[in-house]
Amino acid sequence: MQPAQLLALLAAGEPLSGAGLAEQAGVTRAAIWKQIETLRARGVPIEARGAAGYRLPWPLQMLDAKQIRAGLPAPLAHALGALEVHWELDSTSSELQRRGASAKDFSVLLAETQTAGRGRRGRTWLSPPGLNLYLSCLKRFELGFAALSGLSLAVGVIVLRALEQLGITGAGLKWPNDLLALTPGRPGGKLGGILVELSGEYQGPCAAIIGIGLNLRLTPELHTQAGQPACDLAALADGTPPDRNRVASVLIAALVEGLRQFESDGFAGFGADYARHDLLHGQPLQLSGVLGAFDGIGAGVDARGALQVRMADGSLRLVDSADVTVRRA
Repeated sequence: MQPAQLLALLAAGEPLSGAGLAEQAGVTRAAIWKQIETLRARGVPIEARGAAGYRLPWPLQMLDAKQIRAGLPAPLAHALGALEVHWELDSTSSELQRRGASAKDFSVLLAETQTAGRGRRGRTWLSPPGLNLYLSCLKRFELGFAALSGLSLAVGVIVLRALEQLGITGAGLKWPNDLLALTPGRPGGKLGGILVELSGEYQGPCAAIIGIGLNLRLTPELHTQAGQPACDLAALADGTPPDRNRVASVLIAALVEGLRQFESDGFAGFGADYARHDLLHGQPLQLSGVLGAFDGIGAGVDARGALQVRMADGSLRLVDSADVTVRRA
């Protein structure tokens, strides 16, 4: 029995005995225990309940490409170049990169788990199986890189549109590509992240691989491993996140519609929505990186999506490098 099969059996949240699992799989109880430990090591919180056996603390839904596609409006489903669910990849974005020119427009890959999930500036994105959502989408553009200014910010707006459709509120955007859950008086933990990687010609055509990681459930161990405040959809939905396949369907539909809007309107079509969700506007900020270190007050973003910082002398300083760390002072 492979880890994917074992997790699927445990997904209902009901206790299953080691002996019963072994008999069903035609393996020894020791082999079942080994796979249990493999899943635990990857971050799955499998509990041992004595004679009752193993169980998850809550039910989960395994990703299913057919269910995800069925949840899409027919015109949007037909627009997809691919829709694939994998048990394990190094990274959904890396897999799309390897496919190169053979990958069709609006190809979407999801993985139950990633061994080398990536965030901005080379940071690792924790990717335990079955708990969260790890998705990448390929979008081809006829125009070049310059026309894609503000794309990662627009994708943040697109993700929030999807969450609102799911009935999830209480999230906002931190420039350039973080989704944060809100707590009274200040932004809360990181809810998700966006990584946009471009290839092609500066003047066009070019392609964007858009990677999205979205936390649906985080265990206490994952909170510790994250190394920063983190949050999940469960916390914003009274303890029970939406069905993972529904989240995937709604997010993919929002991506197709939103990326088409960006293709025609650029970041201008998203500026007002971004301003509504901008968690840095009016906040004291500390910035550091290739531009050196300086402080200022967040003053929104410009028409290209560059961060505007109001300096002590009243002047505006623009920040458009992703190699910058921005913190609230």
